[in-house]
Amino acid sequence: MKSIVLRLYQFLIAAPILLVLTILAAVLTSIGSLLGGGRFWGYWPAHLWARAFCVLCLVRVTVEGRENISPKTSYVFVANHQGAFDIFSIYGYLNHDFRWMMKKGLERIPLVGYSCKVSGHIYVDSSTPAATRHTMAEAEKRLRDGMSVVVFPEGSRTRDGRMHRFHRGAYMLAMEFSLPVVPITIDGAYDVMPRGSQLPKPGHIKLTIHKPIEPGTEGHDLNDLMAETYSAIASALPGEASAQTGGYQN
Repeated sequence: MKSIVLRLYQFLIAAPILLVLTILAAVLTSIGSLLGGGRFWGYWPAHLWARAFCVLCLVRVTVEGRENISPKTSYVFVANHQGAFDIFSIYGYLNHDFRWMMKKGLERIPLVGYSCKVSGHIYVDSSTPAATRHTMAEAEKRLRDGMSVVVFPEGSRTRDGRMHRFHRGAYMLAMEFSLPVVPITIDGAYDVMPRGSQLPKPGHIKLTIHKPIEPGTEGHDLNDLMAETYSAIASALPGEASAQTGGYQN
């Protein structure tokens, strides 16, 4: 009976409201950004939309370690990727202005893809050396005055709930611009909506913001940085074990 009531609520109440809010957030973001207010409109409509998404889907999000970051500092945030609600929980509850580094294919999503583009989110194109250089140039424009980026170094959502191998992209960005890297552990999103699920379940997601890893006098060491962030993220996942030896791509 409870499952029937939940499905009726999701289809008849939550879904229509979220559809309207998604369109509204995308339109406000696009118009505001085109009028020159990308810094504000590229963050706040989506921030509030993501919070509404969690609330209406009956997902509670708690955050630990927010005191470890400063709103005036630019960071490269790296997080494990458990499910679709990773995006909503970080967007809604990190409380730090940032832009996503996302797959270029997401640009094709109607309305939302365009709003992300005009508001300064970074579409990653590594198809050619020239495209890679363009991606890095776009990232450099964003990473100023407390603006940060968030990356899922696994590249895609886990299929089994376990954390998998990290890729280099986010770390190369941190090394290029000598930025502190902040590991974020997402715990609970896999139970709410794992890859392949059509509808979310009510639940609890916990974000753990770890202390920044600052570049040394000679910058970051790639292997050490990847290993340290992987270990930090895994440390806040009860019972979690890496599915790949070493946990990162050599």
